[in-house]
Amino acid sequence: MVSLATRRIVPKGKLMDYITSMAIIPLLVGCMGVFSLFKLLQWIRMKAYIQDSVVVITGATSGLGKECAKVFYAAGAKLILCGRSQEKLEELVRELSATRYRKTHKPHVVVFDLADSDTIVPAANEILKYTGHVDILINNAGISYRGTIMDTALEVDKKVMETNYFGPVALTKAILPSMIEKKQGHIVVISSIQGKISIPFRSAYAASKHATQAFFDCLRAEMEQHEIEVTVICPGYIQTNLSLNAITADGSKYGVTDKTTASGRSPAEVAQAVLTAVGKKKKEVMVADLLPCLAISLRTLSPRLFFYLMAMRAKKERKAKDS
Repeated sequence: MVSLATRRIVPKGKLMDYITSMAIIPLLVGCMGVFSLFKLLQWIRMKAYIQDSVVVITGATSGLGKECAKVFYAAGAKLILCGRSQEKLEELVRELSATRYRKTHKPHVVVFDLADSDTIVPAANEILKYTGHVDILINNAGISYRGTIMDTALEVDKKVMETNYFGPVALTKAILPSMIEKKQGHIVVISSIQGKISIPFRSAYAASKHATQAFFDCLRAEMEQHEIEVTVICPGYIQTNLSLNAITADGSKYGVTDKTTASGRSPAEVAQAVLTAVGKKKKEVMVADLLPCLAISLRTLSPRLFFYLMAMRAKKERKAKDS
C-alpha cells in the first residue's frame, strides 16, 4: 500500500525532471551560440591574416602548388608565383585573373629552379625588390623518387636532396633577414608523412623529407624570439603527378601513377588545409588518413613491429616487381 508521503514525492520528482530538461535546452543553445561565435571570430581573424599579405609559392605550376595559388588568391593574397616554366606560370596568372572575387591582386611570377642553387639568391632578391617584403613563404616545390638503395647513383640522392631540402633551406635563408627586420613573417614547408616514417624504395625522398622536418622544427624554435611563425604540413598521398614525375635509381623518369597516389586526397582539399593551417598559425598539421598516422605512432611505441611490417612490405613489393 502506497503512503501519502510517497504520493507527494512522485509528482515532485517528475517536476524536477521537467525543470531540469527544460533548463538543458537553453544551455545547449547557448553553448552552440558561443561555439558559432568563436568559429566566426576565428574565420574573420584568419581572413584578415591572409588578405593583402604577400605570399610566395614555389612549385606553383602544377599539383598542390597550383591549388594553393588558387585558394590564397581567392583569399585576397598578393601572390608571387615561382616555378621553372615561365609559360605555365603566366597561364596560371591568366586563369586566376579570369576568376571573379571581390578583392584580389594580380599575381607576379618569378622563374627559377630550386635544384640550381645559383638561381635562388637572385630570385629572392627579385621577389624582395618587387614586393619590398614577404609575409608568407610557402616552400612547396619538390621531387619524388622510386628505387632500391643499392642501384641508386649518388647523383640521384644529391638531386633529390637539392630540390627537396637544400633548395627550400636556401630560399628560406635568403628571405628570413627581411622578416626578422620587420619582426613579422610566416614560413611554411610542405613536408610529408615520409618526413616522419620511412618506407621501402623511397630512401632518397624519405631522407630529404626527414631533413626538411628537422630543419624547420629547429627554425621554429629559433624564430620564436623574432615572432616569426613556422608551419610544417605533413600530407599523405595526394592525387598529383608527383609519382609520375619521380626519378628512379638511374635518374630517369618513373612515369607511373602509383595506386596509392591515385587513391590519395585531392590537391584542392590539401590546399584548403594549408590555407587553414596558415590562417590559424598552426605549428604542424598532418593531412593524412588514419593508417599513416597510426604508423607514425607505431614507429614510436613499437619500433620492432614497425620495422617488421616495413620489411614485409619491401618483400611484397620486390616480389611484385620480379613477377
